Amino acid sequence: MATRNELVVALAGRYAASSRKERGRILDEFAAVSGLHRKHAMRLLRAVQPDRRHGPRPARRLYDDAVREALIVLWEASDRLCGKRLRPLAAILVEAMERHGHLQLAPEVRAGLLTMSAATIDRALQRVRYAAEGRRRRRAPPSAAIRRSVAVRTFDG
Repeated sequence: MATRNELVVALAGRYAASSRKERGRILDEFAAVSGLHRKHAMRLLRAVQPDRRHGPRPARRLYDDAVREALIVLWEASDRLCGKRLRPLAAILVEAMERHGHLQLAPEVRAGLLTMSAATIDRALQRVRYAAEGRRRRRAPPSAAIRRSVAVRTFDG
């Protein structure tokens, strides 16, 4: 075990810095020498590396703060609709707000706003929605006496 662990530590650095083809060769050698399954060998060699995937990936952000601010204005104007309902309404709402002078958008901001998916809209509005609503209070259900005293009409009687 100690020898195998030394081998893992020795190969992990080279494995991390190699190209895909070279990693395959290193993996073949390591699997042959240690007798381990390739998948297990891959996990061992990757486990020694520090995990680089912490925090958001800023390079993959498609929508900047200007798009987010315009989205907040649309969200407020639509009476705080959810992303699924705001998404199809966005084009109509942007056009109407620009026509009446309530909104002035740069072409790239407008394009970003109109291509945003419903799930992305919900993610972009998450902080604003929480700040606007705060913690929700749960109301106690009405007592049985109140429910009995209120007449409820149903379709069958």
